[in-house]
Amino acid sequence: MTQTDTDTLPAGAPDLSPIKQTPLRVQIADRLRRAIITGKLRPGAVLVETALAEQMNVSRAPVREAIAILESDGLVETEAYRGKRVKPLTVREVEETWSMRQTFEVMAVRRILDRGVDASALWDPCRAMQAAAAVGDREALILADERFHRTLIALSDHHLLLQSWNALYLRIHQIMALRNRRDSDDLAEIAGNHPPIVRALEAGDTRVAVRLISDHTRALRDFDPAAIVEWLG
Repeated sequence: MTQTDTDTLPAGAPDLSPIKQTPLRVQIADRLRRAIITGKLRPGAVLVETALAEQMNVSRAPVREAIAILESDGLVETEAYRGKRVKPLTVREVEETWSMRQTFEVMAVRRILDRGVDASALWDPCRAMQAAAAVGDREALILADERFHRTLIALSDHHLLLQSWNALYLRIHQIMALRNRRDSDDLAEIAGNHPPIVRALEAGDTRVAVRLISDHTRALRDFDPAAIVEWLG
């Protein structure tokens, strides 16, 4: 048997490719990012390296590096004399976030329709939202909702738009989570807002699709960014 033969795995053999190990700082950053965008770490919360390191049973160095990652994400900032904290929300930032989301998603809808892109991939997250709503699983519904909008942007086949939307959606997810913690929304109604968008895309109806996505990105009609900021104290 030649060296080449010994290096080649037979058909059906298990995958023995190298295991990818995620650096500890990235794991910590992912955990903290999740806590921020789900509202568990609220805007303005001070991030104390020592306390976080003890809580996660790690040394301070990877925690410091993780916080630096979140600072580059725009989720953390340095406060004079106090150190690092979760970046507070302002009325202006909430309003600008929603207006940019509407701009991005309307652009995506127009590109999908102009290019005749198959929108059927959007049905899977729609079904996932409906299933989550049926059992009252708000977290699963939010994740499926995020997948719907990420798929919508991806279908537009515009790399810079997707990159910009990914950065913006960290804030969108955070605002939605904080809003949902304050208010009690009808999950079935939230899930039901999405299928009409897909049907309009499949019908090639630009006017209806743009109107629906615009209405949806403004969230519910009673959305009040000032009230969210006030509630956060």
